[in-house]
Amino acid sequence: MSNEAATATTAAEAAPAPEPIPHGIGVSLPPADARAKTEGTFPYAADLWAEGLLWAAVLRSPHAHARIVSIDTSHAREMPGVRAVVTHEDVPGKPVHGRGRADRPVFASEVVRHHGEPIAAVAADHPDTARMAAAAVIVEYEVLDPVTDPEQAFEAEPLHPDGNLVRHIPLQHGDPSATGEIVVEGQYRIGRQDPAPIGAEAGLAVPRPDGGVELYLASTDPHADRDTAAACYGLEPERVKVVVTGVPGATADREDQGFQLPLGLLALKTGCPVKLTATREESFLGHVHRHPTLLRYRHHADAEGKLVKVEAQILLDAGAYADTSAEALAAAVGFACGPYVVPNAFIEGWAVRTNNPPSGHVRGEGAMQVCAAYEAQMDKLAKKLGVDPAELRLRNALATGDILPTGQTVTCPAPVAELLQAVRDFPLPDLPKDTPEDEWLLPGGPEGAGEPGAIRRGVGYGLGMVHMLGTEGADEVSTATVRVQDGVATVLCAAVETGQGFTTLARQIVQETLGIDEVHVAPVDTDQPPAGPGCRGRHTWVSGGAVERAAKMVRTQLLQPLAHKFGMSTELLQITDGKITSYDGVLSTTVTEAMDGKELWATAQCRPHPTEPLNEAGQGDAFVGMAFCAIRAVVDVDIELGSVRVVELALAQDVGRILNPAQLEARIEAGVTQGVGIALTENLRSARGLIRHPDLTGYALPTALDAPEIRIVKLVEERDVVAPFGAKAASAVPVVTSPAAVASAVRAATGRPVNRLPIRPQAAVVTDR
Repeated sequence: MSNEAATATTAAEAAPAPEPIPHGIGVSLPPADARAKTEGTFPYAADLWAEGLLWAAVLRSPHAHARIVSIDTSHAREMPGVRAVVTHEDVPGKPVHGRGRADRPVFASEVVRHHGEPIAAVAADHPDTARMAAAAVIVEYEVLDPVTDPEQAFEAEPLHPDGNLVRHIPLQHGDPSATGEIVVEGQYRIGRQDPAPIGAEAGLAVPRPDGGVELYLASTDPHADRDTAAACYGLEPERVKVVVTGVPGATADREDQGFQLPLGLLALKTGCPVKLTATREESFLGHVHRHPTLLRYRHHADAEGKLVKVEAQILLDAGAYADTSAEALAAAVGFACGPYVVPNAFIEGWAVRTNNPPSGHVRGEGAMQVCAAYEAQMDKLAKKLGVDPAELRLRNALATGDILPTGQTVTCPAPVAELLQAVRDFPLPDLPKDTPEDEWLLPGGPEGAGEPGAIRRGVGYGLGMVHMLGTEGADEVSTATVRVQDGVATVLCAAVETGQGFTTLARQIVQETLGIDEVHVAPVDTDQPPAGPGCRGRHTWVSGGAVERAAKMVRTQLLQPLAHKFGMSTELLQITDGKITSYDGVLSTTVTEAMDGKELWATAQCRPHPTEPLNEAGQGDAFVGMAFCAIRAVVDVDIELGSVRVVELALAQDVGRILNPAQLEARIEAGVTQGVGIALTENLRSARGLIRHPDLTGYALPTALDAPEIRIVKLVEERDVVAPFGAKAASAVPVVTSPAAVASAVRAATGRPVNRLPIRPQAAVVTDR
């Protein structure tokens, strides 16, 4: 052996062994797809290709409300390269669909009810040909006056065969004659927020030899999408398969079903694969948005600031179709008083159809709108009483064991006062005067038009709450299979990874339970048992719970032979870092040795405790669980220009249990930033039902330059005993709370009421200085 080789060998022997890579619950395990997404090689629906591919385009209504006199597709069909044109006449099955209620036509046939409603779809050899052919479909309209004011919908002629009223909830709790010494009132309006996904909708439909079709979509609820498509196509569900492709971000229902359904119809009609990639304008026109909301409130309190009664009227604009508006209204009415103890509450809630763009599920739906209103009321009450706003909130803070206005007892951890105290006591950021003037960050950006002398700083608070999982009797169930062979574990679960981190969590659960490092999560399709939609933290709770149960069943299969051999129970054995040991040290072996080449697998379900619908008085145990958040906002306002800069948002949140610290922090920061958009910039404007500027130039999303300093002051880990791992949903409650906190801070800086979101510049201008 040469000296060099000997030296190398000695150095290798002397080098310390590499430390094992941390894994399991509580570790910041990076996502498995992080590198592919960073390098741009991750496959999204827009990247898909198939032999003999055709391209699709959809003709959408230019009117918000019109009667269809005739549809002439002859010119489009005669164009070279056009392979098929479909309208309502070509839908062989159920002609309507919808997330919550099936009331939305696949293609408009007699009446157009909103701007952008699909009329026809075309398949052609080239995308440009498809678009030109769609434009060549001649539709004769009789334009009608649109109903765009939801208050007018009560008296207007029915816009839909089901009428204009989607749902009415008259909540009654306590004594209607109760009154307080102090009374404050207010009226509030919340704008229309768009989910604005990173990638617009795209998909591929491939016909099958059995006469069925496969849909490759960025679906967040593949089994529901499959069942809807099968009903529309007149096929058995087994002949329709949905394969989930990469989801480029989801803050709401990711896919517009009105986009998916024409795609499969064209594939079935042509016998060829058909691809459709929506433009950004089509994306804005097609998918659902956050409900614009009108709220009227009256708060009663005693001389000490304790709430006596809350009265409210809540009106949600559902747009043209019902979608999930009934569920959003239940959340709005149920949480109308916020995380406060209110002995008497009388809340009237309505969701109505209009000719405005459709509304539906967007993160924190219902809860976000009422949070902005009840927190504004708490600021008014504090001002009238001459009490510190944080102190007033503390006097009324909800806690475990208290009762909601729906009559439901809060059985989950509710550390509302602890959260508020944490953000209140956190040090405030430095004032601009403490830094050199050329480093000041003023409202309007660096070197903005504002003058330093016109800047006012404000500090405000927001307390928010959301429900987790479905409501009012929804059957929340998920199924998962865990299979182990040759030292590798595979998880099969139809829970879609939408950016919430489920695939990472599933790997951590199996690592923690079985001590196996290499864990793979299989791609999702509808050949697997259903797992439900990816929203409201349900996959962390329900699908994660199913994975945990399946992994524990495999663990029992693994340990039982060893326990039997040594005459002990499996509870006396533990798995740590790939090693199986007994409590007394007699047994010590590796997981690989114990497997001995066998394949072990188990399938399990998780189903949370049931809920019930609200009754005719708005009473009932409608929610599985709740999560809470407190945010203190610091803003600088140019009171001459009305421009606002969010300096800092300090947040405290109850998370139940931290499963992945880095992932949790990212989810919270993303939710807070989305809330800043609601507060200051995001509003999909329309005029007489027509969306104005349906693009990312006209719709102002907050960028990295707009994101404030986000200080996560405290994460309360008080486990919810009914939730797997004790964890709570993390991303929705910051979205709900941060707009209210920002508005509160602007009120503190300007003394103005700020009763509309997003905050308009004129609402922050002070003229009587």
